[in-house]
Amino acid sequence: MNNSMVRYILGNVIKLEGLFLLLPCSIAIIYQEQAGLVYMGMAAACILLGMLLAWKKPENTVFYLKEGCIATSFSWIILSLLGSLPFMITGEIPDFTDAMFETVSGFTTTGSSILSDVEILCHCSLFWRSFTHWIGGMGVLVFLLAVVPMGGGSNMNLMRAESPGPSVGKLVPKMRHTARILYLIYLGMTIIEFILLLLVKMPWFDALCITIGTAGTGGFGVLNSSVADYSVAVQWIVTIFMILFGINFNAYYLILFGHIKKAVKMEEIRAFLLIILAAVIFISIDIFNMCSGLFDAVTKAAFQVASIISSTGYATTDFNLWPVTSKAVLVLLMFIGACAGSTGGGIKVSRIIIQGKAIKNELHSYIHPRSVKQITMDEKEVEPAVFRSVNVYIAAYFAIFLASVLLISLEGKDLVTNFTAVATTFNNIGPGLELVGPTQNFGHFSNLSKWVFIFDMLAGRLELFPLLIIFYPSIWREFLFCKFRRIRKA
Repeated sequence: MNNSMVRYILGNVIKLEGLFLLLPCSIAIIYQEQAGLVYMGMAAACILLGMLLAWKKPENTVFYLKEGCIATSFSWIILSLLGSLPFMITGEIPDFTDAMFETVSGFTTTGSSILSDVEILCHCSLFWRSFTHWIGGMGVLVFLLAVVPMGGGSNMNLMRAESPGPSVGKLVPKMRHTARILYLIYLGMTIIEFILLLLVKMPWFDALCITIGTAGTGGFGVLNSSVADYSVAVQWIVTIFMILFGINFNAYYLILFGHIKKAVKMEEIRAFLLIILAAVIFISIDIFNMCSGLFDAVTKAAFQVASIISSTGYATTDFNLWPVTSKAVLVLLMFIGACAGSTGGGIKVSRIIIQGKAIKNELHSYIHPRSVKQITMDEKEVEPAVFRSVNVYIAAYFAIFLASVLLISLEGKDLVTNFTAVATTFNNIGPGLELVGPTQNFGHFSNLSKWVFIFDMLAGRLELFPLLIIFYPSIWREFLFCKFRRIRKA
């Protein structure tokens, strides 16, 4: 176990968070808010702590997947812990569990909230709350790889531990350049959406927070009504960009460098867009009688379908009042999720496709026992390791899901509330149904339930295994053994 490298990575992550905490200070200056002093103090403390941890780069910079998973899990936990302190110190969210829930929900791009009135928060806290989405969307360690030279040739293990989807590959030979390309595409799309929202007369602060919330597919808004009080033009821009940020970023790289046909032929993207189209058509017909016309029905249906399948979680209407069938479609979209390699959550469309092809292949083998048919995706054979990881992921996914529902049910709330509360936090969506619907919040749950949700949000964002590995006994034995050996040598 390369403990020194894990410590070095954590130190750099904390330093980065300190720099990020300076951004709300600029918002505080614009709006003349004293809360900015809290963020400035936290920024200084994080930078100092980070410098102490990362003051010396280890001689051995090579680390393997287990170190990458451990560094990733601890990074996200520490990010959330330190990021929650400003809410507590300012007194806006004084309870530790609530502050931790809100911050984890931000960094994991979930968007679920314990707040019944978000408009009471000061502007710098509203910005920090939304900015956690932007950092969590692409991943803080991907950002770290883009700006900090790590060395050792092991950067892929950090990328694999943090990036969503069944497999991670390099866009260019060097992992650091891949991280830079991803963040440049991410930043470029964010800027374009922000400009478009300004052009349709959206207030600049609202446009900024909604944009970074959309980019990270998070869903924290600055109004209690989410996006419902903005114009139809704003709603359609947000709808389009929720879909765009739910698409595999590899496709944007291919388009950027002239490989448009290759991007268009990606099976996952075509399936993703087809699912959205089918869901929008079905829900538009189902809710037509509840709307003021066809365009209004399509607008509401398109927004909510894009919001749920991309795991963003914004709302323009209380879909808890929709017909049962439409609500069932939205719940199914929660599980399907966005594309691998996007900022979205859920099981991921690529895993659904692979499992669907596996079922078809199994049925084919029943009919033709002697035939051998390979499972392919994008005209490439799906490697056994990828197929195995998909199967193990889905098995672990539903095991954790069922255990979470069981624990939450101890409170005695109704089944729909419990089921969708776990579904929406585990898939990093935001709102659910009934008591956790788009007009409700998670503040009424007990602290035990909130910690279950916190675990689910982190596990869902980190694709389960990077978080689960820190509960594996042999990892801690190895960690303690390394410490003991170092002490004996000293």
